[in-house]
Amino acid sequence: MSSYPKCTLVTPTYNWPNALELLLLSIKNQSIYPNEVIIADDGSKKETAGLIKRFQQDFPVPLHHVWHKDNKNQKPAIMNKAIAKAKNNYIIEIDGDIIMHKDFVKDHLHMAKKNTFLYGSRVNIQEDYLKDLFEKKQTTFHFFSKGIKKRGRTLRIPFLSNLYKEEDTRSSKLRGCNMSFWRDDFIKVNGFNENLVGWGIDDSEMIQRLLNIGVKGKRLKFRGIVYHIYHKEQDKSHININEIIENETTKKKITFIEKGINQYL
Repeated sequence: MSSYPKCTLVTPTYNWPNALELLLLSIKNQSIYPNEVIIADDGSKKETAGLIKRFQQDFPVPLHHVWHKDNKNQKPAIMNKAIAKAKNNYIIEIDGDIIMHKDFVKDHLHMAKKNTFLYGSRVNIQEDYLKDLFEKKQTTFHFFSKGIKKRGRTLRIPFLSNLYKEEDTRSSKLRGCNMSFWRDDFIKVNGFNENLVGWGIDDSEMIQRLLNIGVKGKRLKFRGIVYHIYHKEQDKSHININEIIENETTKKKITFIEKGINQYL
């Protein structure tokens, strides 16, 4: 275990304390804890701050709350602010509506390798199961659990995960809700691009810049399992603007953006 890198788990959140509570309970359930946890709060109201304060009283590792004022969707900015404060050089990124398998952190740390980022998939928790989920405060699932789809993704078979090779192109299966990377690499490409507006693309555009500096990707399959709590689709009205920026990053092999984490370091 001592050979694993020290890591900071970072998660964005926005006004959904019920989901955040399950996420925090699933961190307390981990077989190996991250060295610290940072909640990157994109302007939530006081219920979220109250929930985090309550968890801070007996949380197994330092739990930090990085907040800025609500100004529509500013996820790239709040994530940059949070990662700027991270004390460890390995970053595991999940979403604020995620429940982790007990070996999630262990799997990311076990597979961590220099000059590589990791990305995994997610099992979806269905809308009609949400009432039960929140009432039971359920944080453990398996192949036969009620209320989930994509059941094959619940299977943790570590030796099969070793069959996946490193890649130097961006996968369409990349999801920001289940990723990890080295903080030094993230700083080299100046973090998330704050010129992106609204929801979407921020993770894949940043990953494209990592690929452009020669960092390779590796898919976590049969390890690094997470469960995604159903919510209505986000407003995608700005996504075409973000796609134009991402396409330019890919085509011109852009490695460093102007408005990123360097503002907070």
